Amino acid sequence: MDNEKKRSASFSKGLLQSGELYQYVLETNVYPREPELLKELRDMTATHPRAIMATAPDAGQLIAMLLKLINAKRTIEVGVFTGYSLLLTALTISEDGKIVAIDMNREAYEIGLPVIRKAGVENKIEFIESEALPVLDQLLEDPGNENGFDFAFIDADKINYWKYHERLMKLVKVGGIVVYDNTLWAGSVAMPEECTPEILREGRQRTLEFNKLLAADPRVEISLAPLGDGITICRRMH
Repeated sequence: MDNEKKRSASFSKGLLQSGELYQYVLETNVYPREPELLKELRDMTATHPRAIMATAPDAGQLIAMLLKLINAKRTIEVGVFTGYSLLLTALTISEDGKIVAIDMNREAYEIGLPVIRKAGVENKIEFIESEALPVLDQLLEDPGNENGFDFAFIDADKINYWKYHERLMKLVKVGGIVVYDNTLWAGSVAMPEECTPEILREGRQRTLEFNKLLAADPRVEISLAPLGDGITICRRMH
């Protein structure tokens, strides 16, 4: 992929006022600190028809910092795609850390699996090919999993975000963090509905509803960071 295509792919995940400004952030702050294996996986994913689904590298950089700040060991990931955020998490958590990674599409996960193996972190990952709600419910059947996770990252079907949230408020411990991706939905949350492209409308409505529910949830502190397509960071308080 040439530089112009890379710039285009990068900007598609950013919400800053210009592609040049987003590229500046990436080139001065993100890419110089990005581990080589993450870069390799990002480049592999850039040629995928649904590359837009990958976690933005600037959002990933903040996620890695959050994982370190809370010394996360047990994490959950709902929505894996080719595994950029999964590899990032596996590289960041402790050697004895574990990730429950859930996705309905193993084929996409296997694109990044050789890089995950090269990094030597596959042993930290339990990949489950499934819809997420049954897996989260199964985790909750074991009392030992309640308040048993430090961190969760959700980048999946927006229609179920609140259902995921309700379960994660039992699985993630007090003081733990849950991060939701795509909470600005390509900036459409600030557009009048009639000005929103048709392809974004359903997701826009789901995102507006979810953001409103989160803002009113007394169980969490929240911060919506305009990185990538918008990520909302929730810290469970009680």
